Amino acid sequence: MKAGANAKVHETNTEKMILATDVDYREDKAIAAGVLFQHWNDPAPSTEIITPIASVAEYEPGRFYKRELPCLLELLKQLAQLPECIVIDGYVYLGNERKAGLGKHLYEALQGRVPIIGVAKTRFQDTPQETEVYRGGSTRALYVTAIGLDEAEAKALVPQMHGQHRIPSLLKRVDQLSKTV
Repeated sequence: MKAGANAKVHETNTEKMILATDVDYREDKAIAAGVLFQHWNDPAPSTEIITPIASVAEYEPGRFYKRELPCLLELLKQLAQLPECIVIDGYVYLGNERKAGLGKHLYEALQGRVPIIGVAKTRFQDTPQETEVYRGGSTRALYVTAIGLDEAEAKALVPQMHGQHRIPSLLKRVDQLSKTV
């Protein structure tokens, strides 16, 4: 797993920053993207990061983390220090059984140093109703799970994020950013 030549270390002080991430896949390559912001209601990121990933693992049903985790870890290498919280596009825990999802694997890879909030757009089989968060008058839920902070707190933070629609502005931005290169 190698970062592309365009990747560089960002000197932004990430100690008091939140990082939202997303990864877009193209055949055997990927683009990992991140947006750093300071407050949950910020309308725009303070820094945007794009990391080309030259090679990615094949998708394995039920083991998505094996494909995405190395991409997120490569993205984090572009920061001078870890942020205070990371928001991923996906789950920390899967289903009622709370099996480890991408977020739990990321938390363990970071040795529990950074809380992880998973914001998933689609419902995973047997996802508990208590993970649902509704924004902007939408009748479609987002599914919020977390580790390193109380899940109730994480569920309260996501509705505070900027934007009038179901998907917060900064999560939409990081998704777009991952698709731009």
